[in-house]
Amino acid sequence: MTAFGPRTALGLAIAAAAAIADQALKLWVLFILDLQAVGIVRLTPFLDLVLVWNRGISYGLFQQDGPLRQWALLALTVVALGLLTLWLARSTNRLTAISLGLIIGGAIGNAIDRVAYGAVADFILFHITTATVSFRWYVFNLADTAIVAGVAGLLYDAFIGHSAVKVPRSEG
Repeated sequence: MTAFGPRTALGLAIAAAAAIADQALKLWVLFILDLQAVGIVRLTPFLDLVLVWNRGISYGLFQQDGPLRQWALLALTVVALGLLTLWLARSTNRLTAISLGLIIGGAIGNAIDRVAYGAVADFILFHITTATVSFRWYVFNLADTAIVAGVAGLLYDAFIGHSAVKVPRSEG
């Protein structure tokens, strides 16, 4: 058994690109723009930059204070990365490899934050505010976007794309 499959290099390249892009954007937001000091930056009527430190996992679930719990989340991330990398090594189609690469890269980007800052830097906020509606989405980052896009790709592939189970056609 080989450690790498036919699409492993593609997936790892996507993972590296996603993690690097995520970290570059976070460094810009944290140290060039200095979003912590600036506060809210309004980009459009529905998009703001606002810094939130997420000590939990996706959507702020399972908030963990204290270093022991933070390291436990990091250990869980490492296990998940190992399993995703095994899946990538066994993938044979392009969409699965790209999707897994996005998920792996996003997870690495957020894991780097946990090690460097003790929490994940989230800073993108979509919102809708009208006379009758006020809706604010969760604050997220580029790594989260990569993970969601990767999951969407896997779902597409499983239900519609190449890997989907096809209903046999009747002859006649």
